[in-house]
Amino acid sequence: MRILVTGATGKVGQTFLKAFLADQRFDGAIVRAFCHNRVVEATERVEVVKGSMSSRADVARAMEGVTHVLHLATCKETPEDIMDVAIKGFFWLLEEARLSPTFQQLVLIGGDAGMGHFVYPHPIPVTETQRHSAYPGCYALSKVLEEVLLEQYYIQYNLNGCCLRAPWIMEKDDFKYTQSFGDDVFGGPRWRDLVGADAADAYQATNTIPVLCDPDGNPIKRNFVHVDDLVSAILAALNHPKSRQQTFNICMDEPVDYGVVAEYLSTTRGFPSVKLTTEFHTTWLDNAKARFLLGWKPVYDTTKLIDAAYDYQRPADDPRVIWYPG
Repeated sequence: MRILVTGATGKVGQTFLKAFLADQRFDGAIVRAFCHNRVVEATERVEVVKGSMSSRADVARAMEGVTHVLHLATCKETPEDIMDVAIKGFFWLLEEARLSPTFQQLVLIGGDAGMGHFVYPHPIPVTETQRHSAYPGCYALSKVLEEVLLEQYYIQYNLNGCCLRAPWIMEKDDFKYTQSFGDDVFGGPRWRDLVGADAADAYQATNTIPVLCDPDGNPIKRNFVHVDDLVSAILAALNHPKSRQQTFNICMDEPVDYGVVAEYLSTTRGFPSVKLTTEFHTTWLDNAKARFLLGWKPVYDTTKLIDAAYDYQRPADDPRVIWYPG
């Protein structure tokens, strides 16, 4: 087994490499990391191929002798790059996969951005059969196009693949910084922009927790997944006969309720909170299909996600670096 991993230097890629190499089911398997700006360390079981997703020649070179593909590489809100890297690059991967004599399976990490996550109202849980509904911007559009490309390769060439559709991926102290009123906030909303600089400074000084609310003033439920749970789903999907040509929502059993977060942090850490009414809406991703077909289940729930982030002690040699905003 030789698995090509695109985006291997990201949070999912690095966590996957460690888990895959330690998993006895994959003893002797080789990881080939397809790297661009950053690189992973080459070892006896880790090969490094440098190149660009937008170059068919580079992708073809990376795909030589590969049996499996884990596609993690993506762009965020970068219109000048996203079609070349995310869409053309994925097309080259699919083309090389269908032509390869060694290829067996491709796993795409999708995103709930393709379903609009909390931008649109979802009156019932979001399952894998719901139609795509990208929110404005090029990133969400790219997640829709990736899934459509993969689905068409099932139809046109009977390609063996699956899509693991993940919401916002957390690791280390990420979740803590999603709650920050400072410039160090991770992702969105940017609370500072909602309340103004003076109020934000005051809230930050008192460890105030923002409670994201919908237009009716109700605390929003929003989907997250811890990187360890996503990686365990990837490992479960690899070579699983019931993953063939399927899409799975990979998320916590229940979404995070911002009201519950505020109450828990008040009880356990004495932090105050403030309600902030926005145009966003509750969304509940349903992960029943992955639990039923793959036998997978997440370890993290809301309290475990909170405690892991707020208890995390970042070592001096691991500075907080955000390679993309969310």
